[in-house]
Amino acid sequence: MTSAPGRPGSTAKRAAGSAGSTAKDIANSRAVEIGTRVGLACYGVTHLLIAWIALQIAFGGGGEQANQKGAFEELAGNTFGVILLWVIVLGFVAVALWRLEQAIWGYRYVSDTKKQLRKRAISGFKVAVFTVLAVLAARTAIGSGSGGNGQQKAAAGALGLPGGQWIVGLVGLGIIIAGGSKIYAGWKKSFEDDMDMPSDPKARTAVERSGQIGFIAKGVSVGVIGILVVLAAIQFDPAKASGLDTALRSLAQTPLGPWLLVVVALGLAAYGVFCAFDAKYHRV
Repeated sequence: MTSAPGRPGSTAKRAAGSAGSTAKDIANSRAVEIGTRVGLACYGVTHLLIAWIALQIAFGGGGEQANQKGAFEELAGNTFGVILLWVIVLGFVAVALWRLEQAIWGYRYVSDTKKQLRKRAISGFKVAVFTVLAVLAARTAIGSGSGGNGQQKAAAGALGLPGGQWIVGLVGLGIIIAGGSKIYAGWKKSFEDDMDMPSDPKARTAVERSGQIGFIAKGVSVGVIGILVVLAAIQFDPAKASGLDTALRSLAQTPLGPWLLVVVALGLAAYGVFCAFDAKYHRV
């Protein structure tokens, strides 16, 4: 039976509808759009810093971790860097709100149902990613930082569960698949689907090439992380389930040594450049 006007059920529905509309309006606001573009650009800055740290590792240096935490700590070394960290925090919060809006209400420019669901799921995952990054950047800005071994602790906890090796192994395979999807996206240039590409041929080529190189390089680094997680499951050793820093340092220990790490670092730098284009041309 439909609730009559003025009854509690009707009032609750109207309140929920009003709250949902307000949340959607906020997520679609000009302020969030500007913040999102700033956040996407800042995401590129962190990748440029990671690439710089990786290059230092390749040539025997690199005191900071070659990951987002290391990039934030690199910035925290001076006053201007701390100010930039707070800009990054606000930008990443805006990106998280924007991705939340996509996850809940979908993509206006995507008509295919399966593609819509897949992209909404990815946006939901990115809400968590950018929320975590925003918290990490804020903690670094105020000087508390982070232990940096959360992935190892999570792996240790999972390995202790019944069937834990299978759980961690499947997570590792999922990470490898995610890395492969990044490589595929770079190869097929599918990242263009979410962008209003520039009409100028030179600008378009710059976007395409930086995106292709950057996505493939990031896919390789993510894939290496997945391999390390799978090895942690096989060898029952949570210490091996480390993140990007360990993955990049592991590349430096391969037969091709530092030169492979240099190639990946340059690719991550290309991804950072692509993020600048993405900040300008992404459909927000």
